[in-house]
Amino acid sequence: MAMLEVSNLKVNYGMIQAIKGISFKVEEGEIIALIGANGAGKTTTLHTVSGLLKAREGSILFNGKELTKTQPHKIVEMGMAHVPEGRRIFQQLTVYENLILGAYTRSDKKEIAENLEMIYKRFPRLEERKKQIAGTLSGGEQQMLAMGRALMSNPKIVLMDEPSMGLSPLLVSEIFDIIQSINKSGTTVLLVEQNAKKALSIANRAYVLETGKIVLEGDAKELMNNDQIKKAYLGE
Repeated sequence: MAMLEVSNLKVNYGMIQAIKGISFKVEEGEIIALIGANGAGKTTTLHTVSGLLKAREGSILFNGKELTKTQPHKIVEMGMAHVPEGRRIFQQLTVYENLILGAYTRSDKKEIAENLEMIYKRFPRLEERKKQIAGTLSGGEQQMLAMGRALMSNPKIVLMDEPSMGLSPLLVSEIFDIIQSINKSGTTVLLVEQNAKKALSIANRAYVLETGKIVLEGDAKELMNNDQIKKAYLGE
């Protein structure tokens, strides 16, 4: 059984059908990329999986449990974290306060403290700036904070929405290295990313979304060499 299994998912925005019956799965330990143009339905898919939007039809199974009628905070408790598009950190709070809020569903104080130390090891800049107001961080640091905050819930799977958006090429490489290290340490990753080349370079498998439908799927390395993908998404 896959860790995450989405079947025939349909989602409406008002009268518009944003997701038109997509199915995909994520196995434990994988990095799965969802790629596609703006407006393809990638963010809507993540929001529906994590409970922020309600599905009109279909099924979302997470470790065998149905999520379509589950509240978002309960989904976090089950082991899923969401790093939203545009970071969505708490601008007025300190770095430390943002990270602690990431553990709001947990009560194991000792393990939370250990988690925090691990986050600081993975993101040394966050430790250096732990007393700093989060809104004053650079874009790259804010992205690291959003990722660190998600990891504070001790998730089995992390949904990442456009982690490279607005970052310099150097920082993009750093963020993707961090995603790989998060995955290597045992966390499964579902990645939505406009930078198709980068996403495919670290993913195991990928799904291509176009106007709410999956039009291609397969091994990420094979998709990188697919002429259709090269032309549409890799600028080749």
